[in-house]
Amino acid sequence: MLWVYFFGKGKPMFVDVARIRIQAGRGGDGAVSFHREKYVNAGGPDGGDGGKGGDIVFMVDDHLSTLLDFRYKRKYLAENGENGSKKRCTGKSAPDLVIKVPRGTLVKDAETGRIMADLSGDEPVILARGGRGGWGNSHFATPTRQIPRFAKPGLSGEAFDVVLELKLLADVGLIGFPNVGKSTLLSVVSAARPKIANYPFTTLTPVLGVVRVDEQSFLMADIPGLIEGAGDGVGLGHDFLRHVERCRLLLHLVDVSGMEGRDPIEDYRVICKELIRFHPDLAKRPQILVANKADLAKKEQIDTLAQFAKEEGLPFFCISAATHTGVRELMQGVAARLATLPPILEYQAEPLPLPAVEERRFTVTVEDGIYRVDAPWLEPVLGSVNMDDYESLQYFQRVLHRSGIIDKLEEMQIKEGDTVEICGFCFDYVV
Repeated sequence: MLWVYFFGKGKPMFVDVARIRIQAGRGGDGAVSFHREKYVNAGGPDGGDGGKGGDIVFMVDDHLSTLLDFRYKRKYLAENGENGSKKRCTGKSAPDLVIKVPRGTLVKDAETGRIMADLSGDEPVILARGGRGGWGNSHFATPTRQIPRFAKPGLSGEAFDVVLELKLLADVGLIGFPNVGKSTLLSVVSAARPKIANYPFTTLTPVLGVVRVDEQSFLMADIPGLIEGAGDGVGLGHDFLRHVERCRLLLHLVDVSGMEGRDPIEDYRVICKELIRFHPDLAKRPQILVANKADLAKKEQIDTLAQFAKEEGLPFFCISAATHTGVRELMQGVAARLATLPPILEYQAEPLPLPAVEERRFTVTVEDGIYRVDAPWLEPVLGSVNMDDYESLQYFQRVLHRSGIIDKLEEMQIKEGDTVEICGFCFDYVV
């Protein structure tokens, strides 16, 4: 699998961050209608409910490897549900809008930075729920109100500005200064064919390859552009350091030959410092120190680096990617180390934060035996609740308790089985 794409005059184009607007569909309005039939007098209200608005669903597509498409289309709007009609006919629910992204895409709320989803698995994720359809006037008939001439409008769908951030799902990350042989090593151990040339910054985009060792296989990524100051945005490192975050193991390549006048020990320390500056947790990531270009190095240079690795407690391998010397032994060592490490990091979605206490105002009124809760701040919370999921319902109940709504209902002497309406949604009160 190759993460290099060419457009126009052969210039590589790799996009791993994009900001878009997603808007779920609005629910259809309930209908105001009365039954009309020959020989039937006063047929009564028969207005149907509105249909549900379309959800915004994100799904992984392994044929995609860049967020380039989101540079050209930034607004994604799901369809609205149809309005209800007479004869208690419910309006048609709108289809979901499916957005396909590369595996490993992280979705964050652009305003708060809240992680909304990690698209690393195969299950589709609903990011914005469509609004519920409004009730038709047939729901509002009572013995004292037999001709209701009103219905409920549909609820608005959820809308977010989100940031899509692609973080490679690689088991092993190749890091090191430019020109130390990362691309050459990847081309030797996998079918990936990155551009290789004898000048710095030959590799301008991350390149992903599948490595097979006996019965085991793993993904290896060449992370380009790491130099001193990369954590602060110098060179290309700031753009691609995010792809190191998921790697279970880092192969730190250094040029042991010193042919370019560089000190491999100092290079190692500089890159480690940049990893820490970008994200402190990267300092704890397991590393293997790899001395490349050993065929051009003196024995004293290799021995000095091996002694340094021993003092730092680092596994050490000496290879020549150009001549394939020591490469198989390195890959066997990598496979053995991976077998002891936890799986690739997956981020957990963070729940929608509740408004501040002073903003959680509400009123409760009783009309025709129905307890109506007026709390506009609850609408986005209710819209994010999946009524078919037990844990989601438990979360909604905790919100009602923390906000004081349950206490208020009990203060008003609500009884088990009474109907409660919140933001157009009705349910039976259960103790």
